[in-house]
Amino acid sequence: LSLAEPILREGKDLLILAFSSGLSSTCQNAMLAAEELSEKYPERKVLVVDTLCASMGQGLLVYLAAQQKAAGKTIEEVRDWAEETKNRLCHWFTVDDLMFLKRGGRISTATALVGTALGIKPILQVDSTGHLVNTGKARGRQAALAALVDRMAETAVDPQDQVVFISHGDCFDEVHALGEAIKAKYPVDKLVVNYVGPVIGNHTGAGVIALFFQGKRK
Repeated sequence: LSLAEPILREGKDLLILAFSSGLSSTCQNAMLAAEELSEKYPERKVLVVDTLCASMGQGLLVYLAAQQKAAGKTIEEVRDWAEETKNRLCHWFTVDDLMFLKRGGRISTATALVGTALGIKPILQVDSTGHLVNTGKARGRQAALAALVDRMAETAVDPQDQVVFISHGDCFDEVHALGEAIKAKYPVDKLVVNYVGPVIGNHTGAGVIALFFQGKRK
């Protein structure tokens, strides 16, 4: 509320693109705040979108929504665009240390121990309900990175015209290799790289690499 009220007092409307309700209570809290603010500032619009996105996936949706606003769309039009686009914002990632997933309850201790011994790397995604799910596995780090590129090849829409985001946990060399593999396959319009945030990084550990792009489906 403390961040939103100065904006509303300036006579501006507010569109909140909230972190996935499948992973956090942030969106629910945003909706409650929007109701309260709408009562206090009835002349203003306070809209909330449950993005079903996380990390730089949410960042990519915000980036693209800002472009829609810059193109002259109304707040309702940007809201509707975000609602339609969020289900095509793909999140694919892999981790290097299975013990972080074990500590977070994503996999069992036995799976973590056996997977570590065999060099198995999980392929995970944020699905259409905004939840984190394990959808596959690869033998070894390079195979896992290749699997991310494969997922993009399977679902990306016009990748040559896209801005693609990559987030990581302190593994620049592998991110560079992933970026080069993507650009070799598709002359993407722009590739943006940044660190994962501390909260997500705490659940995934160093070595996490995530790929975000627009696809036919999540």
